[in-house]
Amino acid sequence: MASPADGEVAIVGSGLIGRNWAMLFASGGFKVKLYDIEQEQITNALENIRKEMKLLEQSGSLKGSLSAEEQLSLISGCANIQEAVEGALHIQECVPENLQLKKKIFAQLDHIVDDTVVLASSTSCLMPSKLFAGLAHMRQCLVAHPVNPPYHIPLVELVPHLETAPATVDRTHALMRKIGQCPVRVLKEVDGFVLNRLQYPVISEAWRLVEEGVVSPCDLDLVMSEGLGMRYAFIGPLETMHLNAEGMLNYCDRYSEGMKCVLKTFGPIPDFSGATVEKVNQAMCMKVPDDAEHLAARRQWRDKCLMRLAALKRQMQPQ
Repeated sequence: MASPADGEVAIVGSGLIGRNWAMLFASGGFKVKLYDIEQEQITNALENIRKEMKLLEQSGSLKGSLSAEEQLSLISGCANIQEAVEGALHIQECVPENLQLKKKIFAQLDHIVDDTVVLASSTSCLMPSKLFAGLAHMRQCLVAHPVNPPYHIPLVELVPHLETAPATVDRTHALMRKIGQCPVRVLKEVDGFVLNRLQYPVISEAWRLVEEGVVSPCDLDLVMSEGLGMRYAFIGPLETMHLNAEGMLNYCDRYSEGMKCVLKTFGPIPDFSGATVEKVNQAMCMKVPDDAEHLAARRQWRDKCLMRLAALKRQMQPQ
C-alpha cells in the first residue's frame, strides 16, 4: 500500500471546486481538511466526494496510487476555520467569486496562519493585488486558478502579485505537479489571467458570427469540437503555427498579412443579450434541455469524454 504524503492541506469552501481540490490532494496522498460554515454543507460534500470517488474507481479513472477508501480516509470535514488550517502546508480558498467575501476569508486566515503556509485562491478573474492587499502574509499569497472540472482538466494557472515571494510560486508549482496537475506560471497579473484571455475572444467572435448570420449556433460549436479543438487538445496555437509551415518564422512570413486583414474585420464586444441570446439559447436547449436532469447527464458525459481524452494524452506523450 502506498503511504500518505507528508503534509496536510486545508480547503476553504465545500462547493464543486472545493470538492474537486479535496479529491485531487487526497489522490496525491495528502491529508485534507474541508472547511465550510455549516456542518450540513460539509456532510453533503463528503457524501458527494464518496460517491464520486467510488464511481471513478469502478470506471478505472480514479487518480493516484491509493484506493478510493484509502483516499477517502484522508479527507475530513471541519466547521471551525482555525482547526481546519492548523498544521496545513497549503490552504486553497474556494468560496464564491465575490471580492469582499474572499477578502474577508483571507483576512481571517491572515490572523491565524504562520509564516510557512501558502495561501492560494481559486479565483478565475479577481486580481491578486486586490485580493491580498493589506495582508501581513502577502508574500505567501497567490492565485492557483483551476479549470472546471478540475479533477478532469489538469491545468492550474499560478498568478502571483508584486509581493509574492518566488518561493511561494515554486512550492505551489511543485505541489501541483505532485498531485498530477499541470501548473503554468503567469509571470505578471493581468485581467482574466491567460486562460480567460484566450477563451473570451473565442466566445466573443463566436457570438458575433451567430449574431451576423454567418453560421448557426450548432455549426459554430462543430467548428471548435470537430476542428480547432481536435488539435488544440494536444498542441497549442503557437506550436500549431510552427507545424503548419516550415517553422514559426516561415509561418509569419507567409500568413501574417492575411491574419491581420481578417483581424481588422472583428467587431465590437457583444452585449450577450437580446435576439441573439434567445437564438443561441433555443439552439442549446434543443440539444441539451436546461433542466437540472438533462444538464447533469450532459456534464457526466462530458466528464467521461475528458477522462478518456486524458488517458489518450498519457499514451500519446512525445518521445
